[in-house]
Formats: sequence, structure tokens, C-alpha cells
Amino acid sequence: MFFIVIGILALVVGFAINTPALTFSRYSRPAKVVGVILLLMGILTSGVRQIDAGQVGVISLFGNVSDRALGSGLNFVNPLANVTEFDIKTQNYTMSASHDEGQRSGDDAIRVLTADGLEVVIDLTVLYRVVSDDAPRIYREIGPDYMDKIVRPITRTRIRDNAVYYDAIALYSTRRDEFQTRIYKTIEADFRKRGLLLEQLLIRNIDLPASVKKTIESKINAEQDAQKMQFVLQKERQEAERKRVEAQGIADYQKILSTGLSDKQLQYEQIKAQRELAASPNAKIVIMGGRGNVPLILNDK
Repeated sequence: MFFIVIGILALVVGFAINTPALTFSRYSRPAKVVGVILLLMGILTSGVRQIDAGQVGVISLFGNVSDRALGSGLNFVNPLANVTEFDIKTQNYTMSASHDEGQRSGDDAIRVLTADGLEVVIDLTVLYRVVSDDAPRIYREIGPDYMDKIVRPITRTRIRDNAVYYDAIALYSTRRDEFQTRIYKTIEADFRKRGLLLEQLLIRNIDLPASVKKTIESKINAEQDAQKMQFVLQKERQEAERKRVEAQGIADYQKILSTGLSDKQLQYEQIKAQRELAASPNAKIVIMGGRGNVPLILNDK
């Protein structure tokens, strides 16, 4: 467009000075030639548009939007047409309570009410992209600012609509994946109707009220104490079992001794012990078994 404007100005100047009375009228013809050249260059360059990789172009001419999207590379279009580029690569929109994260400064987390009436704060990231064939429809019906008109409000609304089916603790722990799958399906359907493709929905953090956190911590501590007590009881049962086995072994041993040894065998064992004592060089007194229990002095020096 720049060359077209300069070319037209050069032609106007060339015709304006085409008067023999003027001293510089001899520059009229060169000015016309330069104007024609610049005008042709402007028309040619305006008719060729370059679309970068990962982008598509939407053509609009005097308010009419073409249904054909321009792909990446060089494209020939009407020089008077306006081309608006749309990014079709994966984009993300983050809503976070941290002030240095997300598309908006400050606390932009999503606050929802759960089934038990508690307020839960959710940090979320939406990964999505524009469907290239639907770019003209997005430009016509929504405009280039689809992020603020579609992505943000639909995501926040659908999360609030679905959070009411879950308790705060379940949302935080046991049913978190179920909640994420549920909101993904609803948001994905809404995005598809408007030419956007939802790729992934990431729940980055769920912040519970302080009272609920204390309840969870108390429950975890109680479970840990119960597990510790079970370990102690199991150890005591094992110790009791060991003592029972030991006592049973002693009882079995005594039973064997009481039933398996005869009087003659015991007398024989007594004689063997006395012989060992007699072989000792020390003096000793041995009480012999019998009625009189007469002591026997051995090796008395």
C-alpha cells in the first residue's frame, strides 16, 4: 500500500508540472514514469501476502469475510483486501492465585462452592488451539479477542457448574480425576461449537479452607497412629506366639523325661556321676542313695 500511495503522488506531481511555462516542466515525464512504476510495484506487493508457519489468514474486503482461510506461505489476494492472521498453534490460558502467573495480574484463581457449602480455590491451565478451517467463522462471529470472550468465561462457568456435585474433601483427593474429566467434556463441547479445540485441561492446585485442612491433617494423623498400633499389636502377638511355642517345647521335654526314664536308668546315671566324682583328685563327700544315706568320704588325705 505504501508504494501505491507514493506512485499516485508521483503521477499527480508529474501531471501538475506538465506546463511549458514552468522551468522544471522537463521533470514531468520522469515523474510520471516513476509514479507508474511505483504504482505497479504497490499493486503487485499488495496482492501477495506472506503467512508465517503456525498461522492462517482471514480475508475481509469492505466488510465481507471470505470463507477460505489462507495457509502458511505466499498467497495472492485482492490488493484492497485486509488479511487478519490467527495463531493455530497450541495456546494456554492460566488462571492462578499467584500474582506472577497467568494472563491477568493479581489473584485470578477460580473460586467455587462445593456440595457441602465450602469455598474451594482452583488454579487451572487450559491448553487449546484454533481450528484452521473455522478461523473465518471465528473472525466473523467472535473476533480476534476470542480468548477473553470464549476461553476465559466458558472455563470459569463450567468449573463452577460442575463443582457443586462434589464435596470439598472428595474434590481435593478421591474424586479429583473424575472432576477433571467431567469439566473437560463440557468445556470441550462448548469450544468445538465455536471453532476452538480443547487439547488438555490441567488442574494445577486445589486450595481448601483452613478448617478442612485441619480436619484432613487430623484424619491422617489418626490413620498413622492406628497403623502404628496395629504394628505394635502384631509384634506383641508374635512375641506371645514365640513364648507359647517355647513353653510347649519345655512341657513336651518334661513329659518325655517323666515317661521315658526308668528307675534303673536313673540309678545307672547316678553311678556314672559318682564314678566321675571319684576320679577327681579333690576330696569330696558323696551321699549314697539308700535307706541309711551313709556318707562316703573319698581321697581323704
